[in-house]
Amino acid sequence: MTTGAPSAYDAVILAGGSATRMGGVDKPAIVIAGRSMLRTALDAVARAERVVVVGPHRDDLAPSIAQTQESPAGGGPVLAMDAGLLELGGGTAPVVVLAADLPFLSAAAIESLVSALDREPSAPAAYALDESGRVQFLLGVWRRDALSAGLDGLGRADLANRPMKTLIPAGYVTVPMTGISDCDTEADVAAARARSSSPAVDLDEARRAVRDAVTTLPTRAAAPLAAIGGVLARPMLAADALPRIDISAMDGYAVSGDGPWQLDTAIRYAGSEDEVELEPGHAVRIATGAHVPSGATAVVRDEHVELANTTLRRRLDAPVRDDTRRRGENWQPGARLAEAGEPVTPAVVSVALSGEVPELLVRGPVTAHVVVTGDEIRRDGPLRTGQTRDSLGPVMPHFLSWCGIRTAAESHLRDTPGGFDELLAQPVSEMDTRPDLIVIVGATGGGAADHLRMALTRCGARLVVGRVRCRPGGSQVVAALPDGRIVLGLPGNPFAAVATLLMTAPAVVAALTGAPAPTPPRAPIENAAELASDAPRVVTATRRSDGRWYAAAPVGTAHLAALIGADALAIIEPATPDGGSAELLPLPR
Repeated sequence: MTTGAPSAYDAVILAGGSATRMGGVDKPAIVIAGRSMLRTALDAVARAERVVVVGPHRDDLAPSIAQTQESPAGGGPVLAMDAGLLELGGGTAPVVVLAADLPFLSAAAIESLVSALDREPSAPAAYALDESGRVQFLLGVWRRDALSAGLDGLGRADLANRPMKTLIPAGYVTVPMTGISDCDTEADVAAARARSSSPAVDLDEARRAVRDAVTTLPTRAAAPLAAIGGVLARPMLAADALPRIDISAMDGYAVSGDGPWQLDTAIRYAGSEDEVELEPGHAVRIATGAHVPSGATAVVRDEHVELANTTLRRRLDAPVRDDTRRRGENWQPGARLAEAGEPVTPAVVSVALSGEVPELLVRGPVTAHVVVTGDEIRRDGPLRTGQTRDSLGPVMPHFLSWCGIRTAAESHLRDTPGGFDELLAQPVSEMDTRPDLIVIVGATGGGAADHLRMALTRCGARLVVGRVRCRPGGSQVVAALPDGRIVLGLPGNPFAAVATLLMTAPAVVAALTGAPAPTPPRAPIENAAELASDAPRVVTATRRSDGRWYAAAPVGTAHLAALIGADALAIIEPATPDGGSAELLPLPR
């Protein structure tokens, strides 16, 4: 594996095209987040040895940037790539090729592509893989000889309007990336400008923002079993002693005095209510858990005594000990059995029952309405053309339960501009029964069908987390509605949705319930360096029989096959070396 700085490279920026879907405007000149998209492309390849911009001549470019135009103008990306390569002239350095319609492209993304090609000497090219799992062939780096050979193979005299797929070589590698959405329509531009107002933050920063901004739920009194999944809002105090009475810890004999003892005929069983009073020098048979009769001074277990006729003696080799569990030996009334902030687990409930605690004051458990979006999604029945099976919605309640969330309702929402408005504007009359959290799968990006962000703006929601610097999961959303409900928006692809849920939902639950901020486990990842990229990367990880953790290469996000056999998701930070520490998100079993 190649290490060190990425190789030197040249760059070809495709800045032509007619932008017919935008009325023929000069698309690369459109300004988003204070920069034209062409300037964004130029900044991304600032380390290139030579840069060629293919398209109409631009007077504002520096003299060091070469300019050329494909002929005929508007003849498609293959023809434009050929013009750019000819303008570069000779050389052996790899060639970065990118379109000038990527408003959030970064230099780190380009470096990760070049590094990926360095690591795979036999690969002819490396391309970006977006969050939907699509390969972006106009954001990649080519080996120069592979690009030239591909163009020659198509016939350089006949490159105009050739589909890009005719040029793509076999054996290429891909690099998963976020923030590489292009702008093909006016809606795309509007979405990109809206996105620029909520820049991506680090995951730790996002979790802190959730902690600071989300209001805790009101407290409620609940019977212990009904409180499972909530968090104690005040300490849990014992209502009675444990044991409530003196009981036998072993099968044996209740005795009075030092012995030997006369064995009486009564037998004490657990739960028996008959009254027995021992006279000095007498004993009775007693079972484990039985109430010790009055007058008894000790319980002697079976193996420590010997019985001859009706006379009971302690064995000479037996220790002198008392196997009585005295009232309050475990705790006295009023003892603190659990502190405020403790999650109500089955163990907490069991202790509450042992302590005769009739009810608990808790926040939660957090309840959620799960909403799966998309016209193409179908849960039941045969698929029609253009549809895809809902492979995530049916299992989301199980993943939510793993995060401490109960699913209260499920629904499907179509891709319509106003579809979210009714969902987010639940009537006040339903406040007592509505879920605390709305978990939305899909519609969080900046595409034409991604309406969630605009709907949140229309209803006056407060954006807590707009984007997170990671892949997948960068497009996640956390927002607080005016009525106090929280919206957790997840990417639409199953793997990305589950990864986002596991990294962010625990922070949301802790904020709602007042529980201490969760501390995710960490572990060294033996092969971390080969998976590190320009942004934190979420991949599956497995703990092998030797106790060491290994991560798997990223896969497409359109399914959950990568989770089969995995023990956790690992968040690999940029520049993490082999054996470097990574946060783990344990997977439900």
